[in-house]
Amino acid sequence: MERAGKERIVEMVKERMARMTSLVLTDFRGLTVAEVTALRDEFRKNGVEYKVVKNTLVKLAIKGTAIEALTKHLVGPTGFAWSYEDPSAAAKVVKAFKKTNDKLQIKCGLIESQLLPAKAVEDVLATMPGKNEIRAMLLATLQAPAVDLVRLLQAPAQNFAYLMQAKADKKD
Repeated sequence: MERAGKERIVEMVKERMARMTSLVLTDFRGLTVAEVTALRDEFRKNGVEYKVVKNTLVKLAIKGTAIEALTKHLVGPTGFAWSYEDPSAAAKVVKAFKKTNDKLQIKCGLIESQLLPAKAVEDVLATMPGKNEIRAMLLATLQAPAVDLVRLLQAPAQNFAYLMQAKADKKD
């Protein structure tokens, strides 16, 4: 590859590192082409970008940045799964894929310049609620006081109706 191509790749990696919310590094040795294609499809469905980039080019891209500690994990074939929207999306896909194929290994993870070991990626990051799940929880929390108020306001009328029904049942 010529120098201009390498410079474009370094710039591409820098841009993705700046945009990402999380990153999962994988070791894909032993996977067949069909398995890697299936993995890429799952990443794509979940809004995650997956690329294999030469380690030396990634080292150049992250040199002098807050994520330079990532360098020690750039050994052997490395797949990069960038997540831009949902921080846990890449980790969830990798964890689900590992259930059916144990050849895929997690090297480490990165969330907002914080380096995570492989175990933390699988146990913590992959179990975090996603963006839509958090929105649903927030909406439920915001709606709870209004629902309780409506229930309180309806209670006297409902209790009166039960009383009248009980009296009618007693007369019969």
